[in-house]
Amino acid sequence: MKDAIELKQEVRDKYNALARLNKSCCDDTNDCSFVGESYASLDGYVSEADLGLGCGLPTEYAGIRAGDTVVDLGSGAGNDCFIARSLTGDSGRVIGIDMAEDMLAKAYANLDKTGYRNVEFRFGEIEEIPLANDTADVVVSNCVFNLVPDKTRAFAETYRILKPGAHFSISDIVIQGTMPDALREAAELYVGCVSGALDRAEYLEIIANAGFVDIRVMKERQIVLNDDLLERFMTAEERKVFERSDIGIYSVTINATKPVVDACCDPECC
Repeated sequence: MKDAIELKQEVRDKYNALARLNKSCCDDTNDCSFVGESYASLDGYVSEADLGLGCGLPTEYAGIRAGDTVVDLGSGAGNDCFIARSLTGDSGRVIGIDMAEDMLAKAYANLDKTGYRNVEFRFGEIEEIPLANDTADVVVSNCVFNLVPDKTRAFAETYRILKPGAHFSISDIVIQGTMPDALREAAELYVGCVSGALDRAEYLEIIANAGFVDIRVMKERQIVLNDDLLERFMTAEERKVFERSDIGIYSVTINATKPVVDACCDPECC
């Protein structure tokens, strides 16, 4: 079994390669375009920044306002950052964080074409975000947390960088029910973004344990694996059981808020 360091390096290598190839996690034989959603009609869209690596539209539910500081965790080539910039306007600030050097280089190349002066990208990991406490009004992320080995630490860091009363909007992949090992492994090959996905209930529990409140699933969409994949990796009987069950892979967009803590309740001042 791979340890966290090996998993991170594998993810870094994969996304650096995708940046160099200018393509998504789907290859020529695997049509997984159904995993994501189209950004093309959104204000701020930069086609060169859209590598098809997302599984939702977190900015759609992020409630970004003019003047906000927005942090995009796992910002890739800058797609969600540029959409967020169209919402914050000149008075806001957008910061993208990514651990793949080639993705960061591509993001900066895309930024140069936009002329934006209030968007920046930084090298860093979600489990150790290179930002000060209480920085962000909004955190967004698109199909990245499932790739992070220590999700508990990742959500704790997200909590740390949000201002009191601020919130996140994260699109990600979750599993519902116990998926057969063979099918899960096949799905990870077929849809790279499924790798590392947690059970939906466990995912929400980690968010709650990090201290977030008002946790809401804003959107949920089942990712339907094609018939060829099911036939190749499951017997006819296993497939019947699977199709009758509630087992599945889902794209979800989740919002949650960092509570405003009353300073007078601090033991040091009460």
